[in-house]
Amino acid sequence: MAGQVEFERLRPLCYHNADVFLLCYSIVLPTTFRSVAERWAPEIRRLCPGVPVILVGTQSDLREDVQVLIRLAAEQERPVSEEEAELCAQNIGAVAFTECSALTQKNLKEVFDTAIVASLQHVEEVREEGLRGRLTLREKTPEKLKQLSETWWRKLSCFV
Repeated sequence: MAGQVEFERLRPLCYHNADVFLLCYSIVLPTTFRSVAERWAPEIRRLCPGVPVILVGTQSDLREDVQVLIRLAAEQERPVSEEEAELCAQNIGAVAFTECSALTQKNLKEVFDTAIVASLQHVEEVREEGLRGRLTLREKTPEKLKQLSETWWRKLSCFV
């Protein structure tokens, strides 16, 4: 795709200081599911080890859609099953797996609630590590600890 090569170099810059990743694929586009294990999870683990990942199957409302099933059958494909996704979540070390539909809103709130909790837990773990002296000298600055604390409280206020 046009511009994708340039984005390949820029994308890792977006990962810095991430507290959680929502790794999404379309239930009715199996190629996006295969990319999770082959491309996205390894990239995230390489660039942000220890940051929680939540595997999210999107477009769950289309799993039983006749037109979608016909199109997939013509391509010798089928929708991604929950069992396949749960196994993938285990294999990539995801902290959670869920499916949702933006169209019907099914499980949509659950996705974001799960992300908030995972993020808060991660930030707290990072903060505790810093207080125990496990972070590098550069990361132990009072400013860094203050930022972590402020981030945690800001996210907590969103959660409550």
